[in-house]
Amino acid sequence: MTSVERRTIAAPDPTTTPAGIVARAREMVPVLRERQVECESLGRLPQQTNDEFVAAGFYRILQPRRFGGYEFDMPTFAQVMIEISRGCPSSGWVLALTAGHAIMLSAFFSEEAQIDVYGADGEFRGPSRTPPRVIARPVDGGYICNGEWDYVSGCDIATHVIGGISVARGEEREPLVAIVDRSDISIVNDWNTIGMRGTGSRTVVVHDAFVPAYRTIPPMRDDFGSRNAPGRRVHQNPMYVAGRLVSVLFEEMAAVAVGVARGALDVYEHELRSSRLSIPPHALRAEVPDYQRHFGEAWSMIETAEATVMHIAREYMRFAREDAEGEVPFDDERDLQLQLLEQYATRLAGEAVDLIFRTCGTHVAQSGSMLQRYFRDMAVIKTHIAAQMDRGAEAFGRVHLTTKET
Repeated sequence: MTSVERRTIAAPDPTTTPAGIVARAREMVPVLRERQVECESLGRLPQQTNDEFVAAGFYRILQPRRFGGYEFDMPTFAQVMIEISRGCPSSGWVLALTAGHAIMLSAFFSEEAQIDVYGADGEFRGPSRTPPRVIARPVDGGYICNGEWDYVSGCDIATHVIGGISVARGEEREPLVAIVDRSDISIVNDWNTIGMRGTGSRTVVVHDAFVPAYRTIPPMRDDFGSRNAPGRRVHQNPMYVAGRLVSVLFEEMAAVAVGVARGALDVYEHELRSSRLSIPPHALRAEVPDYQRHFGEAWSMIETAEATVMHIAREYMRFAREDAEGEVPFDDERDLQLQLLEQYATRLAGEAVDLIFRTCGTHVAQSGSMLQRYFRDMAVIKTHIAAQMDRGAEAFGRVHLTTKET
């Protein structure tokens, strides 16, 4: 067991600013595009890309300063994820679904767990899969865990995995969320999809892994679990004091979706400016009203989706601050409100990519086409359970209409 001691880890580059880290992400877009084929072929984030993400500090955007992070804010996080995903959708997805989970560790887990997991250097990349699919047997000081979690995006570059466990207590099962070391898992090579191939969203297996009790917490997806999490008073930043979980997870997805759409729009514009109609008068497509209209429609949808994602990020910070200051609770309705908007932004970005792909011409459906890759990647993002807006609309409407009078 660790001792709870006050320890501060220095950030890799203390001079880094929010604007600077966004600029750093934007500068990586061209090289990430060059590596799309490699990333897809490997079925995981290339090691060089991961090393560059580490050096750039991208994994530390939402990490507390005390543990070597930059402790920026949600708008900075969202903007970086958009830019990285614009360059490579799979790379953006892995980055978002590991770096974003610093909120999960820092806002909900105990101080002892944070000291242990962040370690001496502050290196933390923690994909999560919280359905309690791993069986845990209580032992002195913690649990012995056996089982597997599927669809663990970024498991190859992870330092830890945050997963749901089911603790056997007689006839009852208690769900908990645990943090497991990377050394305690093995990876099954079962990720073979039409898109997002480079995310390495594979199954991980846990075999007789000991997890200390202080590295476990009850599920924190609802208001009760969130407010009673042991990590709520470890830091003073409202993001950790009162920030909610699920709207962070959905923001990861929405920011990536917007980035994918921006990348597709970049390719679309290049195609329109460089290719001509195959029939007389063989005009440049960029000069044809139909294509001008298509481009304008796609651009407006993507602009609206990005504006929505950035609005959500600012609202998240405001909701957390108001709760921390004792004004308005960051309750389930507020969390669901943000989730629904994140799903809307994802849907809008997806519709823009559909329009772009449908109107660019059959040649972009050829194997190896970058626009085809953006289209395939977006198609897979839209299958994610978090992207199902109908479910989100119903959940928000139910909470709003049953808790407030009109």
